[in-house]
Amino acid sequence: MNQTSPLRLLLVDSYALVRAALRTMLDGHGGFRVVSDCGTRAMALAHAGHDTPDIILLDVSHDGELWVDAIPPLLAAAGPQARLILVTALTDPDIHRQAVQNGARGIVGKDRSPETLFKAIAKVHEGEVWIERRMVAEFVSHAAAGAGGYRARIDSLTRREREVVRLVAEGLKNKQIADRLAVADVTVRHHLTSIFAKLDVADRLSLLVFAFKNGLVQSPDNRHKHA
Repeated sequence: MNQTSPLRLLLVDSYALVRAALRTMLDGHGGFRVVSDCGTRAMALAHAGHDTPDIILLDVSHDGELWVDAIPPLLAAAGPQARLILVTALTDPDIHRQAVQNGARGIVGKDRSPETLFKAIAKVHEGEVWIERRMVAEFVSHAAAGAGGYRARIDSLTRREREVVRLVAEGLKNKQIADRLAVADVTVRHHLTSIFAKLDVADRLSLLVFAFKNGLVQSPDNRHKHA
């Protein structure tokens, strides 16, 4: 990370003490700079448009105005460079899934270490997605029934496309996948474009959720059992 150009962060949390603690922790990192923090949707939208953050850290609440439906307007206000990470104590996988569907690129539990949050911010800024293995497992275990309806989509994948999905699930980047398969980077990109279209998913995180939910790859829990 370029220390001369720290990532610009917007903190959105309804609790002032939480925002203050996060600001102190993140400003002390060196690679990050908190450009603003706020506790309401209106203020968050105003700051997102004015401060053009690189990363928005958002918490949501069942009983407040900050909810997952705030994600699309926040991202639209902040501009195309912005990415959003849900930083929350809520463990409901349905909420996590809604956040992803609304544009969140990462989910970090508030019980995780500062180092985990730092790493998530850096990875999401680099264009990756961040979702912990335990949360992927929750997505799978709470997924709606009826996976058979997706069988035709899965069956349309070629053998090589299934290999690419498996390697994405292992956490490999495009260059690493290309090296593993002995193909060019552009070939991997073409495979992913085809996979996204066939499975009707928008990005790598949606692909992971689809793959684990529908048995295209083995879920993290099952991997651990057979390790």
